[in-house]
Amino acid sequence: MRKSFAVLVATLTLTLSGCGYNDFQRGDEAVKASWSEVVNQYQRRIDLIPNLVSTVKAEANFEQSTLTKVIEARSKATSIQATPELINDPAAFNKFQAAQGELSGALSRLLVVTENYPNLKANQAFRDLQAQLEGTENRITVARNRYIKSVQEYNVTVRSFPSNLTAMVFSYKEKPNFTVENEKAISVAPKVDFDAPKAAPAAPVAPAAPAAPAGVVAPK
Repeated sequence: MRKSFAVLVATLTLTLSGCGYNDFQRGDEAVKASWSEVVNQYQRRIDLIPNLVSTVKAEANFEQSTLTKVIEARSKATSIQATPELINDPAAFNKFQAAQGELSGALSRLLVVTENYPNLKANQAFRDLQAQLEGTENRITVARNRYIKSVQEYNVTVRSFPSNLTAMVFSYKEKPNFTVENEKAISVAPKVDFDAPKAAPAAPVAPAAPAAPAGVVAPK
């Protein structure tokens, strides 16, 4: 009896291994780890925004509507909990990414508008925050690319034979990934050029023709 049970367990183990069961476990852990890094970098960006807004507010007559959009976009992004289950729910995943894309757009507009405020551009605190924000955006890009790769590998396992049979038995489904719309919204890190633009050289002025003496008609 014990021998038969041992043979059954061994057979089952080999069958699961051969059908990709272990690949699903490794792939799932890789997706979770890469997603955690994406979320960490998004959180880092969110944590920078209050200080950025406070610094910009100190500039007199700064465009309030631009600040309001950043504050509202941050509030919307933080209202969606990035739980591990989110990466298995396409609708929730897309909602989360849409909110992050909206925040990226609001920040980009804010940094562009600051070009109109020389005093703010010269503010060291603002320059430091802007540099930190750019660095975070770059980290988000790297983390997002790792997530894309890990999800692609997992989804290939879900669709490939014979691991697709294991996927059907254990209800493993393809995980949502970044869409083209997501990439357009958040793939470009906001940048600000603090160097004053160089004025274009003035066009040379042609010398005026000498005036004709009184009573003399100038030749055509």
